[in-house]
Amino acid sequence: MNAPFKTSTPATPDAPSWDLSDLYSARDDVRVAGDLAAAQAVVDDLNGLEGGLAAAAGDAAALGGLLDTAIGLYERASDLLGALGAYAFLAASTARDDAAAQGFEADLREKITAIATPTVWLTLEINSIDDAALEAALAADPKAARWRPWLRRVRAMKPHELSPELERFIAERAPIAAQWPRLFDETLAALRVEAGKETLTLSEALNRLSDPKAARRKSAAEGLNIALGAEARTMALVMNTVAADKAMEERWRGFKRPADSRHLGNEVDGDAVDAMAEAVAEAYPRLSHRYYALKAKALGKDRLDQWDRNAPIETTAPRAYDWDQGKAVVLDSFADLGGDFADRARLFFDRPWIDGRARPGKQSGAYSHPVTADRHPYVFLNWMGERRDVLTLAHELGHGVHQTLAAEQGTLLGDTPLTLAETASIFAEGLTFDRLLATSSKAEQRGLLAGRIEDGLNTVVRQIAFHRFETRFHDERRSGEVSVERIGQIWLEEMGSSLGPAVTLNPGYEHWWSYVSHFVHTPFYVYAYAFGDLLVSALMEARRADPEGFTPLYRELLAAGGTRTYVEALKPFGLNPRDPAFWAAGCKRLERLVDQFEARV
Repeated sequence: MNAPFKTSTPATPDAPSWDLSDLYSARDDVRVAGDLAAAQAVVDDLNGLEGGLAAAAGDAAALGGLLDTAIGLYERASDLLGALGAYAFLAASTARDDAAAQGFEADLREKITAIATPTVWLTLEINSIDDAALEAALAADPKAARWRPWLRRVRAMKPHELSPELERFIAERAPIAAQWPRLFDETLAALRVEAGKETLTLSEALNRLSDPKAARRKSAAEGLNIALGAEARTMALVMNTVAADKAMEERWRGFKRPADSRHLGNEVDGDAVDAMAEAVAEAYPRLSHRYYALKAKALGKDRLDQWDRNAPIETTAPRAYDWDQGKAVVLDSFADLGGDFADRARLFFDRPWIDGRARPGKQSGAYSHPVTADRHPYVFLNWMGERRDVLTLAHELGHGVHQTLAAEQGTLLGDTPLTLAETASIFAEGLTFDRLLATSSKAEQRGLLAGRIEDGLNTVVRQIAFHRFETRFHDERRSGEVSVERIGQIWLEEMGSSLGPAVTLNPGYEHWWSYVSHFVHTPFYVYAYAFGDLLVSALMEARRADPEGFTPLYRELLAAGGTRTYVEALKPFGLNPRDPAFWAAGCKRLERLVDQFEARV
């Protein structure tokens, strides 16, 4: 049983809390019921067109008009229901210890599903139309042709579609399946970590792992070992159930490998992702193994304990940032890019669109929620005033700015595949680091360089290690439930392989897989971080070569949202991500940073 909350790390009263009233003022806001009714009316209009598209397949002009009308109604319903779902999630994520907030989120999700599920006919009927008839309709109606990128994604799913009855069944049971991620979130939000005389939340304990004092890092890590170990069997049940549910649906859909559905959604070839993962794993010795050996030497150790992985290099206390200082650094970094990037980022501060204040009950982590194209995004993080928090703020605002730019495409066309969704966030993080390094003293630069390398390792090496762990887990789950002991063993093997011989994986670390939310919420998401980081490395090089010419092309890339594949999006920069050398070049850039660090050890 978790201990009651007693004390915490220093409070961050300067960090803001958001105001969700742009969506709804409260759970009992009359607009909630009003928008549910409005969405139902739009869906009724849409469902009145069922059968009409297929019947019009022989008349290009008629089919084009019906496609534009139907997809427009579908987007309008998505906007109404998306705003409702976003409000429930956003409110619940700051109050995971509030049963009423969690119940409201679950109940509203069920109502949304009940309204949306009858629309499954639309994509099925679109995919029943042959290619020639569809192309003729798009050629005959310019308004319908606008939806071509969305139709491209819909058509990609055609070989994996099931019967209308099964598609409705899957959609209707989605809120029930979502209770497993809810259990995961509520368990972690309630987690309390005993660290010496203090009791910490999960976010606070993870933050403590970068404390300058080794004893405090060790105490937090040992507390995490106990707290995560106590919940490991529950989390193993959640992971096994989510994986089994996923495998069952995808077996029916004809997907061959556990990650294939994610690759399809990302519009990438699985072989390309495998090649990227192999390229990164092949570089482990030159990147993480080498760096952690150098870091151990810098800290005067033969080997690092796992809780020293993110320890500050310098013995002096690292620089702390209050909220206004962090805000200034990030906005200056966005201004360095030129264009309207800083103005768009400033909106999040000027209007209450950010929830940064860490507090009990608030879930760990960070995100930028796009809501819908006719609303605006909200940014969520747990601000502790450290350098990493400044970079996290930049990362999430990168998402937020990207989302405001892509919103010009509308909700359906603005939705960006994961392969490009991390581009703006990682790029913004890189710009902010460059500014921190440029404005730091020589005494601070080694520590900043170490931090940048560690961020790169966490984004590329660690996320590929997560991907390999996740792949092995899902592969074994197909043969039956994977025990908590076996999950821990796979975790230690993949983490050990990625970290190398200079890092000791201390007893208890075998449970640390259990707090990684992407494994439960979005299986096979994690490779997108490495994909995005290596892609951004190439974009950074393009910016250095032509700063003035880069900014308009970059803005155009982001504003395109999901209308282009990642190959099409990178073509104006002269970049070809299908070339294996593309991924090797990204790893080489990180390797050069390790070279610079070695020169300072």
